Amino acid sequence: MDIPFYYGVIPMKKQQSGFTLVEIAIVLVIIGLMLGGVLKGQELINSAKVKNLVNDFRTISTLVYGYQDRFRSFPGDQTQAQVDAAFGTGIGNACAPSAAGLCAPNNGRLDGDWFATDSKSETFVFWQHVRLANLATGSTNIADSNYLPRNADGGLIGIESGVSSTGAAAPMIAGMRGAYTICTNSILGRYAKQIDSTMDDGDTAGGAVRVVAQNASRGTPAIASAEIQDGQQYIVCAAF
Repeated sequence: MDIPFYYGVIPMKKQQSGFTLVEIAIVLVIIGLMLGGVLKGQELINSAKVKNLVNDFRTISTLVYGYQDRFRSFPGDQTQAQVDAAFGTGIGNACAPSAAGLCAPNNGRLDGDWFATDSKSETFVFWQHVRLANLATGSTNIADSNYLPRNADGGLIGIESGVSSTGAAAPMIAGMRGAYTICTNSILGRYAKQIDSTMDDGDTAGGAVRVVAQNASRGTPAIASAEIQDGQQYIVCAAF
């Protein structure tokens, strides 16, 4: 019997490889779970940041009440003699030089801009006094570069009674009323709106919590919630 002879190589059947529908479905589910976890994680981070920012406002207000309860005066609103009597001679600094509308001690106000950077404003020495009273943590050295407190986004935090460092009686944000106002800057728009919703009425142009642009001058009207851009920075103030 003749045996057939083949020239060349016998062709082999190629095997096709790829993902099945089940494998693709599993991969898509895993990707969906990962994206959901990332988004949820970011939401938790944002919520925690807003919580910290809100806590700043509430904590500072308790510092005022705690200090008043102990010394019967606003922190920062005392004479040098009163500061010495409270903490010891040469330890604390009173606002100086004394001047009506600037460093007017015992007038029941915190004179100066909330962002003041020297002891010519009561709002600046405020932080030293509450720290010396062990009501707050932080440096008591007014020359320290880290003396002024910061919020969770690195912006400044301050307090005032609506009397600027020039002695002009005008609130930081037009129309705001209260014994004192706590302000903080470098707040993203999406956080600013959440702070207002948490602490007040959700209207950033009215109520006890209001918002202005990052570079706003004193007496600027507040911005409406609908006009706030999530990615831009703002100043948020709360009246107490």
